[in-house]
Amino acid sequence: MELFYRRPSEETRKAMCNAALNLEHVSGGKYEETALAEESVKNFTKHEYVKILNSGNSAIMSVMSTLKKNVLIPDQGGWSGFKRMAELFGLETLNLPTNLGLVQLEVLEDVITEFNPEAFFITSFGGYAVEQPIAEIYEICEENDVLLIEDASGGIGDPEGKLGRSSNAHVVIASTGSPKTVNVGNGSILSTNDSKLLDSAQYIIKSLKADPVTCAGIASEIKNAPKIIEKTSDACKILKSEILEFRGVLYPEKRGLNVIIPDKDQKRFAYDLRNKFKVHGGGIVTVCPNNNRVKLKAVCIEIKNLEINCLTPANLNYIINIIKNPF
Repeated sequence: MELFYRRPSEETRKAMCNAALNLEHVSGGKYEETALAEESVKNFTKHEYVKILNSGNSAIMSVMSTLKKNVLIPDQGGWSGFKRMAELFGLETLNLPTNLGLVQLEVLEDVITEFNPEAFFITSFGGYAVEQPIAEIYEICEENDVLLIEDASGGIGDPEGKLGRSSNAHVVIASTGSPKTVNVGNGSILSTNDSKLLDSAQYIIKSLKADPVTCAGIASEIKNAPKIIEKTSDACKILKSEILEFRGVLYPEKRGLNVIIPDKDQKRFAYDLRNKFKVHGGGIVTVCPNNNRVKLKAVCIEIKNLEINCLTPANLNYIINIIKNPF
């Protein structure tokens, strides 16, 4: 079995190298690579405005800097940076109780009615393992004047057209670091129709903008995003179906980019899996409880970390057999 940690495609690496050799090409005060990246992202998000920044946390920081009141975040399955960035700007955070990272719409409505948050930060996939009902979440937020910020680091380019889109989020942010869906090693996307938000955050955005090499990479790699999401989620569907026959697995019927397996001796389970899974360039095992995944004793198999050409039937069968007999 040959497993490889996800890297930018060869085409993207070439585009980034070419950009590094041609930095003198500037048009209207903006690098051509920056404009190309912005337009490429717009093709997917359908927002009017796109900015390319130097990291995922920079995109979160830019949005947080415009807020004045309390911020709603999921109690698990989100990104820990939401809370850290809110605290940096003196904002109170409210934890939304979820079903192991999955938003329950009735609970969301009740919490919004009671606490009236200014904004709700949510990831496309709770813990990268379960697709959020993002359209319904957006509808609730829209009706209650709550700004919905979707972290679509895993969902941008969704082939089903549900995630990372202007129709379902006021703001879309996405890290393009490794090993995200749009993976160029660093950088991030900030996409919105709200020009006032961008005006309020303009000094942070200018200070934290991405370099043209990163922009060239994003313009190239985002074209691969639909295929990456499709292949990764299909592999997870197969794994969950097979694993469910002999042990528990979370969200067996839901679309996701990794597989979470509850286990009371999760540290031992993870240790043995890491010894069996030899991944060139990285790893695919996360131990829970973990606020970025689930607050449950479990092991998360990060299929999203793998090159999609590794997700062959033979390799998936090998992964299944290791999970069946890890010791």
